Amino acid sequence: MGAVLFVGSAPAQAVANGVPVEDGQFQFATKLTMTGIPNPDGTTRNSACSGALIAPQWILTAGHCFHDVDGNPVSGPVPYDTTATLGRVTADGPGGVEVAIVEVAQSPVNDISLAKLERPVEKIDPVSLPEAPPEAGEVLRLTGWGALDGVSTEPSDTLQTGLVEVISVSDTTVGVHGKDPSPSTGACMFDSGAPYFRETDEGAEVVSTESTGPDCPHDLEETTARVDVAAEWINETIG
Repeated sequence: MGAVLFVGSAPAQAVANGVPVEDGQFQFATKLTMTGIPNPDGTTRNSACSGALIAPQWILTAGHCFHDVDGNPVSGPVPYDTTATLGRVTADGPGGVEVAIVEVAQSPVNDISLAKLERPVEKIDPVSLPEAPPEAGEVLRLTGWGALDGVSTEPSDTLQTGLVEVISVSDTTVGVHGKDPSPSTGACMFDSGAPYFRETDEGAEVVSTESTGPDCPHDLEETTARVDVAAEWINETIG
């Protein structure tokens, strides 16, 4: 892939004050690279989001990652060229796969979308949907490909991770704040759609996805979209 100029678009957010993911971990974590996004003035820009593989041919991410020229979320054929990279911890590193996104479906209840891959991904275990709703005080892990701080203009070349704590739960969202390695560990630019997941003996369960929050890094509340309230729609969509 040649050089790409990335331009952020609110509320797209990456893991600031996190740590690099070790090789082989969290292979479901997905980097979404968008090119040729139309602007109202007729120009185009490039951007990025994060996500997670939840089925061999489906990526879970933020609804606002796919939109029309006016910023309205859209379903149907992918609105601009988007490539999913997963199964690796460095963007251009060995292993993993790069697959085009061909279709998008928007959640009817919150800022979640499902992006369909051009072909199924093999040999990468998807993250599971949650067995239980989120609870205040619960500790979740975040993985993301976004920028490392609030001044970076490009996504990170390395997958980052950190822990957050749930501080509020509403009908459709989960509020979290940083826990480890820092109270300011959290999402940043280009990390919209990044998964927040609980780690269980049976594997990872995605609880929510990055939606919006203050400029990073910060130790304030970050807003994420609940996955459990969209689970019925997710299962119907992915078949």
